[in-house]
Amino acid sequence: MERVVKRGLISPSERATPAIRRTLRVVQGLLLGALLLTGLGPMLWLAKAAVTPTQDTLRTPLSLFPTGVDLANLLTAWTRVEIDKYFLNTVVIAAGSWLVQLVVATTAGYALAILRPRYGRLITAVVLGTLFVPAIVLLVPLYLTVVRAGMINTFWAVWLPAGASAFNVVLVQRFFANLPREVLEAARVDGAGPVRVFWSVVLPLSRPILGVVSVFAVVASWKDFLWPLLVLPDPAVQPLSVRLPALQRYVELDVFLAALAISSVIPVALFLVFQRLFLQSGALEGAVKG
Repeated sequence: MERVVKRGLISPSERATPAIRRTLRVVQGLLLGALLLTGLGPMLWLAKAAVTPTQDTLRTPLSLFPTGVDLANLLTAWTRVEIDKYFLNTVVIAAGSWLVQLVVATTAGYALAILRPRYGRLITAVVLGTLFVPAIVLLVPLYLTVVRAGMINTFWAVWLPAGASAFNVVLVQRFFANLPREVLEAARVDGAGPVRVFWSVVLPLSRPILGVVSVFAVVASWKDFLWPLLVLPDPAVQPLSVRLPALQRYVELDVFLAALAISSVIPVALFLVFQRLFLQSGALEGAVKG
């Protein structure tokens, strides 16, 4: 068999040259630095501004604590602005949305990929077709459905629509379809039924994709603004994404930035915890195969 040589802008012989190798390292270092500055810069600035007095942020926004650190901003945002209450609302909404999305995605993916019903391909095509429908088109009929069901100002108005995620269903279905059939057949031979196979075999083998779907679900719920604004008009049950813009005009800049920093803790922590699922497990790569 002929050996396939991957060609690039620089050949392997040129890479072996010390001058070119040093130049590549410098260029790669500069690109990495620019990427870090672009990606982490706003977040680091927000963390700095959260503990910086307002006058320092307005006069010298890029200076590093010119007159010291003011940790009272975080305490003020947590207590006087009642960020703790809205933070708890956001956690409850995100947790419920995550649970509903995970249940719907795993059960639907299992049915379509493992059980394979008679009209499974047609159902899959319909699910894929919903991905081409803009979400804004469904906004009015979905809102009317929630109003008629009497779910306004309840968390169910956010939880239940979140489960209708065709993207998650397709993602989990593709991953389940690539699971080793020998393991599933062995479980059936041992007498395991569909529910036992799903709970004891499929789910333990699908931890990577479950982690990926979990991160997508929580982050999407955490930053969602329009739908919670429509179905949760009562400020007592609104999440941070809805309340923070409304509170901006009533609080100082440093306290508002501290509140923004607090609201961004959970998504950043989730990514740091589950980053291995994105970088090492190949969950997304496995899901799109086949």
